[in-house]
Amino acid sequence: MKGSLIIIPTYNEIENIEAIIREVFSLYDEGHILIVDDGSPDGTADKVKELQQEYADRLFVEERKGKLGLGTAYIHGFHYALARDYAYIFEMDADFSHNPTSLIELYDACAKQGGDMSVGSRYKNGVNVVNWPMSRVLLSYFASVYVRFVTGMPIHDATAGFVCYTRKALQSMNLNKVKFIGYAFQIEMKFTLWHKGLSIIEVPIVFTDRTKGTSKMSSGIVKEAFFGVISLKIKSLFKHKEG
Repeated sequence: MKGSLIIIPTYNEIENIEAIIREVFSLYDEGHILIVDDGSPDGTADKVKELQQEYADRLFVEERKGKLGLGTAYIHGFHYALARDYAYIFEMDADFSHNPTSLIELYDACAKQGGDMSVGSRYKNGVNVVNWPMSRVLLSYFASVYVRFVTGMPIHDATAGFVCYTRKALQSMNLNKVKFIGYAFQIEMKFTLWHKGLSIIEVPIVFTDRTKGTSKMSSGIVKEAFFGVISLKIKSLFKHKEG
């Protein structure tokens, strides 16, 4: 995990933030964490600052004013990482739905297997989701089927948010032109890199729904993802013709 930065966006994650930070640092001697907090009124950022006294030079926090969206939080983190000497940059949730033990598998897929991006996939080997209601499992699974059908992108879990990027992958993109801010952001990032011909490796994981805190899923996010996929495909066709 040397040279790695794990970006964790937060909004009202006071119930999870200390535990996830301690878990990651207990597992990995190397690697840093960046918390991007969107002005959480519950004191999430204050707790991170308190923990910085214990994890000096490994734990960082960037505070933003207001709830600006998942995608913009990650873009903020990507710019932070590229301005510094990080070779591998991770996306990860604060709520333990992404098991920290899987970070090393994502890292190895890039560092040892040559991937430009690795994806923690819930659907690479069947359906590996715990504690979700069946309605949400079906929505998520068929959303990925829909994305594969529309885009032609051979990825089983296009909306996955447990991801590792190489520095090269992020540098290949114009991050300021990333359009979407919800789950469509995850699709857009994968589609853009795939369209550029970069290597994406899916790593099977088990996804466990949060037990503390509140989900940030909304109908607006689902709508953005549904129509965003069509927009990405149309734009790619125009770019292909122009080329």
